[in-house]
Amino acid sequence: MDNMCKNRAMAEFVHPDRHHVAVLVRHGMLVMELGIVHRLFGQARSASGEPLYEVVTCTLEPGPVRTDSDFTIPIDRGPEVLAEADTVIVPASLVEYEPLARVLTPPLAAALDRIPGDARIASICTGAFVLAAAGLLDGRRATTHWRSADDLRNRFPEVDVDPDVLYTDDGNVLTSAGVASGIDLVLHMIRRDHGATVANEVARGTVVSPHREGGQAQFVRRPVPEPSTSSTKAARAWALENLHRPLTLRELAAREAMSTRTFTRRFRDEVGISALQWLTQQRIERARQLLEESDLPVDRVATEAGFGTAASLRQHFQAALGVSPSAYRTTFRGELAMQAG
Repeated sequence: MDNMCKNRAMAEFVHPDRHHVAVLVRHGMLVMELGIVHRLFGQARSASGEPLYEVVTCTLEPGPVRTDSDFTIPIDRGPEVLAEADTVIVPASLVEYEPLARVLTPPLAAALDRIPGDARIASICTGAFVLAAAGLLDGRRATTHWRSADDLRNRFPEVDVDPDVLYTDDGNVLTSAGVASGIDLVLHMIRRDHGATVANEVARGTVVSPHREGGQAQFVRRPVPEPSTSSTKAARAWALENLHRPLTLRELAAREAMSTRTFTRRFRDEVGISALQWLTQQRIERARQLLEESDLPVDRVATEAGFGTAASLRQHFQAALGVSPSAYRTTFRGELAMQAG
């Protein structure tokens, strides 16, 4: 029986040269979350235009799966697919709201047991409850929808719940907050797998922000602005065109004809982080692109990205990514060479 299941699972993924992504859905699934995974991973392409991922959907028992809307979706793949997955995504379920007890149902536990030990597993929204019940989040930092964060913390005190971020990345276990933050999580995984260029192209194709740091606030309490209220959008666009310059808050505020104090407050209201934090994120992103796409020396990359010196670039790069710019370039290009071979 085990061999039969394995053979069937292998047949589900028809492109052995691609990264295999399995989406495990349950009754009450959010259609948007399923669409996010297929749409974003499905758009990722190599330099030669070849798809980089193969995404399949499976469920605990093949057949019609109820959604959070007024229709069902037929899913003909069962949990055996998980045995051959490189990445497993567990979206939320509203009908089967994540385990009310601290243990998984036997079918769900058996399904998760099929996942290879070296596979990457991620959750969207309250899918984090499944990972927590499986013990995958013990001792790890994790997040979920801000409305469910206290519930997750109370049921699973072993988990370090952070309700104030878009997503968390702890090696091969990742979690994201409510629904749309699944976009940020998938883009983050694509960026981690294939670099900023591929991820940014996917973002452009989906017409979404190319990069929101996981540490950005997932929920900013603010009133809907009046139509006449000024925005910081023009200043942000100008800053992106001038990252190589030593930009100041005073300059950015002047672009919007605001005082520094007003600009600072409005920027945080709109983006969720401070203008200086945002600038650092954009500069790191620019440095990543240059390290991936060019042969510029590190000190030139530092200048072009607006860090000024190689030492400043190394400090910020290490703090944000945990590696030096040189190590990042070597690792990224080494992985590309392996994929090309």
